[in-house]
Amino acid sequence: MVADTEHDADMLYAVRLFVPDPFIFFQVNGTPHLVLSDLELDRVRHGAPHCRVLSLRQVQEKLRKAGAKKTGFAQVIRHLLLERRVKKIVVPHHFPFGLARELRDLNVKVKPHPGHVFPEREIKTPGEVKKISAALTMAEVGLAEGIQALTVSKVDRKRRIIYRGNPLTSEKLRAIIDTAVLQAGGLPCNTIVAGGRQSCDPHERGHGPLRAHEPIILDVFPRSQKTGYFGDITRTVVKGRASDAVLKLYHTVKGAQEAAFKSLRNKGSAAAVHQQVVEFFEREGYKTGKRRGRLQGFFHGIGHGVGLEIHEAPRVSPKSRDLLRIGHVVTVEPGLYYPELGGGVRLEDMALVTTNGPRNLTKFEKILEV
Repeated sequence: MVADTEHDADMLYAVRLFVPDPFIFFQVNGTPHLVLSDLELDRVRHGAPHCRVLSLRQVQEKLRKAGAKKTGFAQVIRHLLLERRVKKIVVPHHFPFGLARELRDLNVKVKPHPGHVFPEREIKTPGEVKKISAALTMAEVGLAEGIQALTVSKVDRKRRIIYRGNPLTSEKLRAIIDTAVLQAGGLPCNTIVAGGRQSCDPHERGHGPLRAHEPIILDVFPRSQKTGYFGDITRTVVKGRASDAVLKLYHTVKGAQEAAFKSLRNKGSAAAVHQQVVEFFEREGYKTGKRRGRLQGFFHGIGHGVGLEIHEAPRVSPKSRDLLRIGHVVTVEPGLYYPELGGGVRLEDMALVTTNGPRNLTKFEKILEV
């Protein structure tokens, strides 16, 4: 692998340390090797004792003394492979294409890995569950601060939400949430604060003034600055009074989430969990389809795995072939979205699959009206 650990979850999983610049990782006979600049050597040797750490500069000097005109990553990799009598390598699917071509020009056989480089990433150890739970707590801290801002706000005659004398916007509320996340040790990642009709687009971040008596979706999914693991939580709130239609939406989504939790079990079909929610919504009279060219109802997966990436295996969606297993950490996030009813509703908790059924890692309460 050639990447940095800030952006490549496999590299972070292998090294367990943040390194901001791309470096070389290779594994021969079970021994992981890292090739880095001298700037990182001492820190990485101390932080990643399970790896053999090599100096990029020293390898490049060897190449120059041998008469090499180029000493880039491709030449360094070829030299290290020749030293170990290795002629072909297996790389991740996202391996840099240009580098792969350079290696092939140097007679190194490059083969893409047929699946995940570290399939064991799916199953979280107790230590990883603690790290995910810590990141989830950071999300809950931010969410609590955001809901508190809504709670203390006033509502004017135009149904605008007034916070500290000024109209409260999605941007301002997002800043309040993100600041609290930062102070708790998390890194905010595109926090969603979407009110009214904007909440009917599940990935709409939200913009402009927020209004009272309309649903506001708050979706917070920060990354721990210390470990790199993610947490994920969503709540839907209304400042003031929710309409009867939104109240019914909310309680239906809450019921669907409870039903989904009950169906999470070891060796159970992820797609079947999703289908159960679809059928639950249909029994309650909420169908999914297009209306005036726009999707409405429930049109996203019920959940996804969370770890060193915010979206990772397993997928809990209609076309998923995954089976749930002990140690999986997944979100459970049903939603209903109807623009003509004034907005959407989504609730999201995180579940750990255990031998005794699912354990809800989320502690944050569910309250609609604030």
